[in-house]
Amino acid sequence: MEHRAAIPPGLPRPNPTVSYWQDPPSSLVAHRTTSTLPTSVSIVIVGSGITGSSVAYNLLSQPSPPSALMLEARTACSGATGRNGGHTKCASYRSFLSNMRSLGEEEAAKIVRYEYACMKAVHAFARQHNIQCDSWEGDTVDVIYDEAELRSMKEAVTELQRVLGKADPASGHKFWSSEEAAMKFLSPGSLGAVSYEAGSLSAYKFVTGMLELAIARGLNLQTETPALSIKRGDSGWIVETPRGLVNAKKVILATNGHTAHLYPALQGIIVPLRGHVTAQRPGSSLPERGLPTTYTFTYTNAYEYMIQRPQGTTFAGDIVIGGGSTQAAEGGLHEFGTSDDTTTDPVIVSYLHDSTQRYFGSNWGSDHPDGRIRKAWSGIMGFSADGFPLVGPVPGEQGLFIAASFQGHGMVLCFLAAQALKAMMSGDDGNELDQWFPKAFRMAKERLKYRFRGRVETITPKELEISVQE
Repeated sequence: MEHRAAIPPGLPRPNPTVSYWQDPPSSLVAHRTTSTLPTSVSIVIVGSGITGSSVAYNLLSQPSPPSALMLEARTACSGATGRNGGHTKCASYRSFLSNMRSLGEEEAAKIVRYEYACMKAVHAFARQHNIQCDSWEGDTVDVIYDEAELRSMKEAVTELQRVLGKADPASGHKFWSSEEAAMKFLSPGSLGAVSYEAGSLSAYKFVTGMLELAIARGLNLQTETPALSIKRGDSGWIVETPRGLVNAKKVILATNGHTAHLYPALQGIIVPLRGHVTAQRPGSSLPERGLPTTYTFTYTNAYEYMIQRPQGTTFAGDIVIGGGSTQAAEGGLHEFGTSDDTTTDPVIVSYLHDSTQRYFGSNWGSDHPDGRIRKAWSGIMGFSADGFPLVGPVPGEQGLFIAASFQGHGMVLCFLAAQALKAMMSGDDGNELDQWFPKAFRMAKERLKYRFRGRVETITPKELEISVQE
């Protein structure tokens, strides 16, 4: 893993796989607000995914907003956000026990509440601003196939409800037996399941809709304009692009798995991980009215995540399922450190192809005459050594800020992280922010001592302790 973590991420690659969500493309796909780059602005935001777009919207919605330039290496929302699996899902219980051990009950509870609030805020923002992004809110179910995972899930949910209180909306979880899971969720052969609140949407449509709002507020969006490097200038930072230099008082890195390209001190601290997703035509025996929930199928140290496209949307009923990385050679080791989303791994895609019929059994039925797979694609996520996002001013670098490394969990982390970053940049970084924003998410010098050993949810507390000591 040390070798994989040391691979420089480079810039986003040209000609990536086209995701299900990016077809057809947004009208902003190749947008350039001005024909030439400004030579000087207050703020440069690097990255046009949900993080960069949320930061831009928040900064430009305040009184006397700054001049803001957004640089996107490829087309608008062409990175991880536009390539995800469509879920807005917290699954906070999965990290709750380890968070309690390492951070304490209060901070662990704050993370649960934060993720839940972020999930709700995304859908509320779409409603408030009439962003047509196929927003759906309902329940999800985690179907469990491993005895140790089942025991851990029950312990975690029990502890979560004890700490938060069962009346807390983020505590709402319901257990289902193997038989109940087979009947209600059409998932035979499991050991049991747990259901709770979640949602789905097209993150691509959500973000491009938010970008339109930000542009109307004064954002200068420049696509196909990669930030090649950043360096200190006389009055801030100098951002190098193929189209010229830009002087900025402040720079925000919303670059997730590619962050170390611009700030090499984060090499091995934020590590890219390539993920795979497929969109599949539904089997003939699935309910015509649609499945009642979204899904995660959990087995030993791994899972697949799945939504069904809501009624009334394009390709309603389609199954969008992602994951499968551990099925690749060497348990998916070579997906770490990989920043190439121009290709897919055929082993992983084949595994995802077979997963739907495997999980639904006879409830799947026969495939569509046009075939099961409508589209398959890849995307680059960003993971940190300690398993938390990095948000805030970069230590020792006046005017440089970061909001990155969202652990493949961005739809319930990024939107409110942008609000927190705006508060930090505006001098409102006080007790009020601490009330809701987890301390563990703040960028801090001591977090740079961790060594990356893989996704934190798949390593033991002892292994993480060793990675700190080394």
